[in-house]
Amino acid sequence: MYAKIRITCTLRVVTGLHIGNSNGFAAIGALDNPVVRDAFTGQPYIPGTSLKGKMRTLLARSRSDGSGPLNSCEKDAEPICRLFGTPGKDSVGVRAARLQFSDAFVSNAEEMIRRGGLTEIKKENTINRATSVAKPRDMERIVRGAEFRVVWYYTLENGAELLEDMQTLAEGCKLLNLDYLGGSGTRGYGRVCLKDFSVQCMLGKLPEGVGIGDIKDCFKDVSDIGAEDL
Repeated sequence: MYAKIRITCTLRVVTGLHIGNSNGFAAIGALDNPVVRDAFTGQPYIPGTSLKGKMRTLLARSRSDGSGPLNSCEKDAEPICRLFGTPGKDSVGVRAARLQFSDAFVSNAEEMIRRGGLTEIKKENTINRATSVAKPRDMERIVRGAEFRVVWYYTLENGAELLEDMQTLAEGCKLLNLDYLGGSGTRGYGRVCLKDFSVQCMLGKLPEGVGIGDIKDCFKDVSDIGAEDL
């Protein structure tokens, strides 16, 4: 059995989000910590790698006993390996991911620009405890209220595992809603809310006895997780 299923949702920024640009060069007077931006539009975006890495780590941590550092990806639980793949070494143990992530681009840019823009500059200080000397820095953040369209493509290979895979993905979404995305999350950055899920079979057929509604049901309560805190 083979099929391609598209799952989409909206990622809403709840507190200022910083996913940094890795460019090491900064001109004199330039912002120290800019966000990553789309080269075509100049607007901030969320790299698919950031979402994939965060969700996989959250899922792996939720299945660990908390007694030490997480195992390497090859030792993740089977449902995680199926969804996210395993890199392996020298082509031994390599597994292709069933779930493909895309970069997420702003979906309400016009609204946000009318409200004042997509990003803000947050002034911060780090204080040396021994000398009390302050070291100021500027952090660019995507402002709360910005929304991004998230798209996943899932490759159906085993019909018997479809709903379990979707439940694992939904669990990752819930964990992300309860955690943070990007940097400085323990200092208030990066709270997000995944909501408004949609599912469509783009190629092939779903397994007998499983409908689009059954897949959507896996995500029905994701947006309620952590919402009372927002």
